[in-house]
Amino acid sequence: EVRPVRNGHRQNTAGFLVVSVAEVLTALADPTRRDLLELLSVRGEATATVLADDLPISRQAVAQHLAVLDEVGLVVGHRQGREHRFVVCPQPLDEMARWMAQLSQQWDRRLRAIQRIAEAAHGAPH
Repeated sequence: EVRPVRNGHRQNTAGFLVVSVAEVLTALADPTRRDLLELLSVRGEATATVLADDLPISRQAVAQHLAVLDEVGLVVGHRQGREHRFVVCPQPLDEMARWMAQLSQQWDRRLRAIQRIAEAAHGAPH
């Protein structure tokens, strides 16, 4: 079962956001967002202020990037006292990796078929 959640996205019965691979790739197209994911994966969880200390951008810019990552489900924020802490959510990355593996398998099949055709044509008498 999939049910609507914020901003037109859906959520499956396990509670995960259902977003498209395109949305995840778009979010990851920005190198700062990739850096943020890397930092969060190493730290486990952190605030925007802590993350900004490791990047050459302001806390407000970090917060904006985190909002984009949150929108596609790559991070989730939660309150801990007065702090808003973020953690990485690997599920959209796992889905993207599965999509990429399927795409790779499709291309491998196509290339093998082309190779067979080329070998058959090369081996045929002229």
